[in-house]
Amino acid sequence: MADYTKINLVADVEDMAPSHGLEGIESRFARRPLGLANSGLSLFRMQPGFRLPFGHDHSEQEEVYVVVAGSAVIKIGDEEIELAEWDALRVPPNTPRGLQAGPEGGHVLAFGAPNTENKDAEVLPDFWPNT
Repeated sequence: MADYTKINLVADVEDMAPSHGLEGIESRFARRPLGLANSGLSLFRMQPGFRLPFGHDHSEQEEVYVVVAGSAVIKIGDEEIELAEWDALRVPPNTPRGLQAGPEGGHVLAFGAPNTENKDAEVLPDFWPNT
């Protein structure tokens, strides 16, 4: 029998946004439920115009963001990049990034590698300018 793991990203993966006091987004981190050893996978389902109130970066992990529904804006450093459905964007390590939904909302898959148990993510609380 083949070794594999099948889950549903919505039904089988806990939404972590409420435990962090975030409204307007679902954030589901599937690395552990999938048993991933070398990478990560996350699903973000955002209401129209929702902006994560912080940015983050990784010391080791590169990420690819794929918009699977709606649209999104990803801020990379000081540049804001608009992404439409099925656009993919690679972000290298040591690059500050932040995520915002487009006007109709956005569903985004984020893939990261390597899998880093050493917590290489740094939260950047003042990432977005006050608007």
